[in-house]
Amino acid sequence: MNVFKWTALSLGGVVAVAHIGVLGHIITATKVPEAPVINFPKGDYSSYKIEAGKDGYSIEYKANDPAVLESQKSLSLDKEKKGLFGGGSENRREWRKDQYTMDGTRNLGGAVDGEGKSAKEIECIVADAGARSQGAMAGTSIAAGVGVPAVIGIPYVGWLAAGWVSLLGGRIGSAAGSTVGSMLNDC
Repeated sequence: MNVFKWTALSLGGVVAVAHIGVLGHIITATKVPEAPVINFPKGDYSSYKIEAGKDGYSIEYKANDPAVLESQKSLSLDKEKKGLFGGGSENRREWRKDQYTMDGTRNLGGAVDGEGKSAKEIECIVADAGARSQGAMAGTSIAAGVGVPAVIGIPYVGWLAAGWVSLLGGRIGSAAGSTVGSMLNDC
């Protein structure tokens, strides 16, 4: 046999083995698992319920279950007092139902005391917003007057560099305005 026949025979053998391997892979890859594999995120308050059968499956998943925790307490007191001048009777029944959030605070049905912002904090937020706005305006003006003429003459990208200088001036001015405003307003 000559070299051409050996080459053709060996190339045909490689193709035949490759086809057998590919067919084996396709046959094993098309097998459908009995039940799907689903990885649920697990947390302290998560729950899930799975019902599976031959016809299909259904999944019920709750990421925050229970969202509100409940506590119920009751007290029943029957007290009879018999003493020197006769008896007395006390019949007291108490029943209390509380709801708690996940972090353990009692649900009062509205905003909890201690949450929210004080008047001073709100005043500081408003003052900071104004100071940032004024600082950004001043920073952009200074950058437009000093920085933009210096970079506008750069060939091809001068217009882009001028925009960057204006934006940078606004950001630096905003940060400076916030710092000065917090010092002046005692925030």
